[in-house]
Amino acid sequence: MVPEITVLDRLLEVSELFQKDMARAFDGTPLTPSRTRLLWELAATGPSTQHALASRLEVSPRNITGLVDALEAGGYVTRSPHPSDRRAIIVSLTRSAQGMMHDMQREHAELSAELLGAVAPADRAALLRGVEAITGRLRELIAADAERQARDQAVGE
Repeated sequence: MVPEITVLDRLLEVSELFQKDMARAFDGTPLTPSRTRLLWELAATGPSTQHALASRLEVSPRNITGLVDALEAGGYVTRSPHPSDRRAIIVSLTRSAQGMMHDMQREHAELSAELLGAVAPADRAALLRGVEAITGRLRELIAADAERQARDQAVGE
């Protein structure tokens, strides 16, 4: 008996397909998903301190330093002193990275339209509501698990 394919099975498949597509798109470049996520954040929000980037991307300051080091070495970002906080560093996209991110945003919008085109127009609003509901619930489950782990760790100390 073959098990029934669930919504979770399909979501995992979609996630895997996106990862394969991203790996193919960045093959031969120094870009990884983490580096791309940082570039995407800078493209969306503009120049930022490393501390703010680490907070928004939910990574450690040490991790953000490594990501920025690699992106700076690859010519994607520059560092400059913060104008009013001598301890802070501002990270900015280079001109060429700005162009690349503009192209990436355009391709993102095109892929989104292409994928949504596979769904009947009458079903699109329901699809969006369903995906948002699943995303919200998964966030809640992850937060609850993190709280549970923190409580368990505090009890164990």
